[in-house]
Parts: sequence; C-alpha cells; structure tokens
Amino acid sequence: MDHYAALGLFALLVAAHALADYPLQGEFLARAKNRFNPVPGVPWYQALGAHAVIHGGMVGLITGSLLLGVLEVLAHFVIDDCKCARRIGFNTDQALHVACKAVWVVLLATGLTGGW
Repeated sequence: MDHYAALGLFALLVAAHALADYPLQGEFLARAKNRFNPVPGVPWYQALGAHAVIHGGMVGLITGSLLLGVLEVLAHFVIDDCKCARRIGFNTDQALHVACKAVWVVLLATGLTGGW
C-alpha cells in the first residue's frame, strides 16, 4: 500500500468514526452505554456493545478485515467505558479512537493482519 492509499484509508476511517460516534450513536446510546449513570431497565453493556459493534462494522467494511473490525469493537468498548468512568476526558477519548485508526492502517499496510 502506498502512502496515498494509506492516507486515503485513514481519512475514510476517521470520517466513518465521526459518522458512527455522532449521528449513528444518538442520544439513547450515548446515555444508555454509561454503566455509571445507567438508563433504568437498559443493560449498559448491550448499549455500549451495540455502539462498539457499529464502529467495528465500519472499520471492517472499509478495510475488508474482520480482524480489524473485531479489534475496533474491543478498543472502542474499552475506550468509551473509560470515558464513562471519567478516567479519561472527551478529547482523550477522541484522540485514542483516531490513534486506533492509525494503528489499523499500519497493520494493513505492513501486512500484519494476515489476510483476516
């Protein structure tokens, strides 16, 4: 993968992140995913899991890699849970999500995904 293709892939991943983290998350998931301030009757892990799966699906579709989609689900779940726990702030949360996208591009560009 050349530098232009890698940069284009990174740009698509960041754009998909913005789409999944804002309009596709919505008010319900944004509130329900917080186990420290749960929505009564809604299992927080289902809401956070659904939100993370939306992100993983975006990464998997864009990269064509099931492995990277699964890694995104796991990373997004942990990062957002840390934000909900107030261990990290909003800007750190977003920076970590974008850093993950950079890691996914490097893994693809270097062939370390093993064709998954």
